[in-house]
Amino acid sequence: MMNRIALIWAMDKNGLIGANNKMPWRLPADMAYFRATTTGHPVIMGRLTYESIGKPLVDRTNIVLTRNDDYKPDGCIVVHSVEQTLDLYPEEKVFVIGGAQVYRQFLPHADLLYVTRIDHDFSGDEYFPDVDWSQWQLIQETPGQVDDRNPYPYTFQVYSKK
Repeated sequence: MMNRIALIWAMDKNGLIGANNKMPWRLPADMAYFRATTTGHPVIMGRLTYESIGKPLVDRTNIVLTRNDDYKPDGCIVVHSVEQTLDLYPEEKVFVIGGAQVYRQFLPHADLLYVTRIDHDFSGDEYFPDVDWSQWQLIQETPGQVDDRNPYPYTFQVYSKK
């Protein structure tokens, strides 16, 4: 079976992923990892995530999942259900990039999880949905380099569905 649905996100040690529709931290190394990992693949996001980014991500097909039939941002494909999204790319690896509701909807369909774990407490209001980690196998782990621009300890992890 082809791995085709991948979720990618960064979270703090409490599972926090957002604060007021923004990321609660600045970690350029994680942004570079996100860009390198998702470039060339379709990316799926909710409307609020798209609006927080403000424009389509370069070198990726941008798919926005929304219930609003009138929402038609330039340079994006708009879909209205998980099923419709899955039908668009039956053989291609696609990345789900947020937010929390969209992650929750796609988690049961996911084959791969790309997680940046940030070993720090931040404050915010959006958390990644609960994951039953016993259903996942860690297949790759790379510690991040802490420096002036990336001040928090972090680790890149990839999990495959068991």
